[in-house]
Amino acid sequence: MTLEAGIVDGDWEYQPIRLPRDVSRLNATAELGLRAQFGGWELARTLLYADGTRKVWLRRKLSRMREAVTV
Repeated sequence: MTLEAGIVDGDWEYQPIRLPRDVSRLNATAELGLRAQFGGWELARTLLYADGTRKVWLRRKLSRMREAVTV
């Protein structure tokens, strides 16, 4: 699993993740579920490439506390 730099767009923070083709759907679901439960992320978009890899964009609403830390 490869994390890329986070992106802030308006009121949302996005985190793209690249999943290799050898990651099963069950393992990907478990990993994304943990990120949702403990990090407050939700699934925004998925993209399946011809080589079997997937790119997943997670998003979460920016809180005032996170905005103060990132600025």
